Amino acid sequence: MLPFLGAFALLLSVAFGEGDQTSNSTGGYVLKQGPLDTPWTDKVGTNPWPEYPRPQMARSNPNQWKNLNGVWQYKNLTKAEWQELEKENVTIGGELEGGQAVLVPFCLESALSGVMGNFTIYSRYRTTFDVPSTWNDRVLLNFGAVDYEATVYVNGKNVAHHVGGYWSFNVDITEALNDNGTNELFLTYINCSNVHVFDPTNLDPYNIPLGKQKLIPEHIFYTPCSGIWQTVWLESVPSDNIDKLDIHADADGKINVTIHTSSQLTVADFVLYETGSTDIKAKLQVPVNEAVEFPVDSIKLWSPDSPTLYNISVTLGNDTVQSYTGFRTVSRGVIDGVQRPLLNGEFIFWFGTLDQGYWPDGLHTPPSLEAMVFDIKALKEVGYNMVRKHIKVEPALFYQACDQLGLMLIQDMPALATSQVWVEEWPACPIKAPSLEQRTVQREFDRQLEILIEQHKSYPSIVTWVIYNEGWGQPSEHYDGVQNYTIDYDLTNLVRQHDQSRLVNTVTGWFDHGAGDFHDNHHYSSPQCGTPWYSDAAVPYDPTRIAIQGEFAGIGQNVTAEHAWKVRKSIEEVQKTYELDATVEIWNLRAHMIFKELQFQIENFACSGAVWTQTTDVEGEVNGMLTYDRRINRMNKEQWKADIKALYDAATTRNGSNGTVYLGSRGEMGI
Repeated sequence: MLPFLGAFALLLSVAFGEGDQTSNSTGGYVLKQGPLDTPWTDKVGTNPWPEYPRPQMARSNPNQWKNLNGVWQYKNLTKAEWQELEKENVTIGGELEGGQAVLVPFCLESALSGVMGNFTIYSRYRTTFDVPSTWNDRVLLNFGAVDYEATVYVNGKNVAHHVGGYWSFNVDITEALNDNGTNELFLTYINCSNVHVFDPTNLDPYNIPLGKQKLIPEHIFYTPCSGIWQTVWLESVPSDNIDKLDIHADADGKINVTIHTSSQLTVADFVLYETGSTDIKAKLQVPVNEAVEFPVDSIKLWSPDSPTLYNISVTLGNDTVQSYTGFRTVSRGVIDGVQRPLLNGEFIFWFGTLDQGYWPDGLHTPPSLEAMVFDIKALKEVGYNMVRKHIKVEPALFYQACDQLGLMLIQDMPALATSQVWVEEWPACPIKAPSLEQRTVQREFDRQLEILIEQHKSYPSIVTWVIYNEGWGQPSEHYDGVQNYTIDYDLTNLVRQHDQSRLVNTVTGWFDHGAGDFHDNHHYSSPQCGTPWYSDAAVPYDPTRIAIQGEFAGIGQNVTAEHAWKVRKSIEEVQKTYELDATVEIWNLRAHMIFKELQFQIENFACSGAVWTQTTDVEGEVNGMLTYDRRINRMNKEQWKADIKALYDAATTRNGSNGTVYLGSRGEMGI
């Protein structure tokens, strides 16, 4: 087995386009040979992600929904084609001349898509589908997520336009369907000519919520994801149907439910089942379009150690959807003079990883549900009770898996771009993606922040919302005539207007102006968590809020060529890792040493939670628990189990202890 750096020449044939780059016609799909694969890559086939994709409002009866994942037609547009389409009145329909096969739902830049494109800024998709004659009155077309701006046509009729690369959306396409025979679905982007798919990523002059994506990847910024990257499906619904469910259940046994509908019906039947059973625990009629709260007796609580869930069914007229909830309360309180995060009224130490959710074969999209759950189980196995979902949003089934397996989630809002790329080949177009004008960018960021919360606030596992990461997109010192800290407080209040059941981490790392529930510090490699010392962009610990180490560690260990992202720039930038350890054994030893530092800070100061960087390697980063291909687990599992348990034990001793605690005002230390 060759050492990583010694195998550089071996990497070049794949890294720089000399591998399998077979061009597909509109006929068959061919899996590309990317820079790296996973154990699940070859198992994907041409019917990926067959599972019903929306577990909290499921119409999963096989006779009621139809998965549209699979091989579609795709075409990337050149500058000349774009200019021609802009000038002409283009008919939406028919074959994509000069197109190729694409596997939905995988990013156009990924190997699994069969395209493995670059600068896929303007694109077109096409597929056909049949609607069963037995279906109900209305047919809904659903998209899990499309990056970034999508215009949807069915049989030539414009049925939807959507902006935002991380959010689900649907549309009633009943009126656009053919009476008999095959229907044609075109997914296109951009308002210039209404026939394109548009994803600017960090193309100048646009600034959109994009997380870690960059058109030209570099070290901690990765290959972008364009196009359809989550499941597409059809659903049969009656005319009177449920649009959305909001469900929250507290540790005191209260359930708060809102059933959203545009129907004229005024009440729905709500049934809560005994956990793990079809026996009915509670049944009542509830009014629609208003929040209703009612008590449930003898409930079992949800926690990482006991992730108890209760199934739910809601019926409105002839429409029935399935859902679930978990009874738990997230709050904050003072224990022995220290601000703490509380789950069901108790302080437990929140310890998790920075979870980026990238895959070498599918990029934003895991190759399968099994693969996605593999990561979660690897963390649970050694005792992690939390992950910070880092400036990315996952498919709904990820959140269900965290609910089921018992993993608390700190959910980030995808960050705005940190830099722009200007490319003459791709002229600007007056579309809805915000340009660099600060006021426009901020309004769009705020709008999508609200969408994040509204689409995810019913998952029991989510315990905290993060607004800004390390100042990325955070307004500069003066914005629109006001100090930037005003924006921090305004957005914190905005989040709480949409969800009062969770904590808010306004700024994780760097420019903290005192808003939110947490004082969050990033420090590599050693922790500085609620301590009386600080450095870099951090400020002295604020004892009026909860101390959390939002990122730390980041220690890396080089891997052999077969497990590395075989791209020259990524290989060269491995040396930028915060710390590189010579062997896996040394890496585990260094982790043990860092754990002891964190344990000391829990025992003696105000540290309430920490986020270890990171779950897996990603492209040029080699500091994961797992390698990017998920084939190597670096952890000495017994050591990690013991060290993580020691953190929890240290936190337990602080529930009423008289240890040294940082209690003074900013810049002061109290004993």
